[in-house]
Amino acid sequence: MRDVLYLDRIEQAEALLKPQRIEVLRQLAEPRTCTEVGERLEQTPQRVYYHVKRLVEAGLVTKVAERRVRGVSEGIYQATARSYWMSPGLVGRLGPRRARDELTLGYLLDLMEEVQADIAALDRTAPELPSIGVSGHIHVPPERRGEFLNDMQTVLQDLFTRYGGEEGDAFKLVVACYPKGEADE
Repeated sequence: MRDVLYLDRIEQAEALLKPQRIEVLRQLAEPRTCTEVGERLEQTPQRVYYHVKRLVEAGLVTKVAERRVRGVSEGIYQATARSYWMSPGLVGRLGPRRARDELTLGYLLDLMEEVQADIAALDRTAPELPSIGVSGHIHVPPERRGEFLNDMQTVLQDLFTRYGGEEGDAFKLVVACYPKGEADE
């Protein structure tokens, strides 16, 4: 089972539009039969199989084994990932796409979409994917915002200059700075 599956096909998104399928998918975090899932959700195995079949077609569930029960083959299914990311491209944009200023939230959303697609494309079967995630909170008085942005640009430019050569492993560096919401406290 993969850690994350990036959903970039409309068929995948459509498969998740039914709340019942999301519940079936949750139950398939562990390998189970449609009968077992049906018992947990108080549904008939046939009804569960209908949803499982759609999830298999979308690549969100796989058949991991099969067993015989009273002369009938019964499939054992499991979700293909622990979590799912839906590509913002599936929803599309309203209105024309205009050039984004680096200081706008629209630019930040475009940047996050690019990062999301880049991460989804990584080979998760590689033994080790060197990466780092850093998150923190800072407080900048309004009168010092310009100074803060200048300092951040200087530090990043120094990193790009020191490590911007052609030798070694290539990495992409993205820095996002946005107002902290009340829910983040």
